[in-house]
Amino acid sequence: MVPQENSARHFKHVGLSAATGLAALLVCSHPASASSSTTPVSEPEAVFELVARQTQISSIDVDGSSGPSQGDEIVVSGDLIFGSATVGNFGEVCTMTRTAPLDEFDLQCAGSLTLAQGQITFQGQFTVTGAGPGDINFAITGGTGSYKTARGFIHAANVSDTDTQLTVHLIR
Repeated sequence: MVPQENSARHFKHVGLSAATGLAALLVCSHPASASSSTTPVSEPEAVFELVARQTQISSIDVDGSSGPSQGDEIVVSGDLIFGSATVGNFGEVCTMTRTAPLDEFDLQCAGSLTLAQGQITFQGQFTVTGAGPGDINFAITGGTGSYKTARGFIHAANVSDTDTQLTVHLIR
């Protein structure tokens, strides 16, 4: 079992990393396509990798306990990075929907990626255990501007306390 204070810290890190990763992948699809010959804008599906870098994070504890509880939230924002360039930003809110033993909980996340060509929205749920998060996959739920018909999914993998590697499967 993870101690409650470590669990809360883990909750913040996992939510942030997942949120950041998803946001980065979605936001960078158009810039990545424009700058990479392997992902042309004209293709119906673009698969590319980005880094979501957290710049702000806040947690909201709904019941005042020291550990995670149902309804707690994490609010994350940051930059989307492609190569060495910042190509956009993201915002995400994750809500704890289920707690099991103190070392396991579920997060439901929703967010958006903001790029010059529009926004991409996403959402999904994943489980966090004492060993860390399982697979983190989010559904692309829509967007605005060039992304108004966006769909697909994003896979996120935490690579540090602030960076998440995203593999985006964007269908327009």
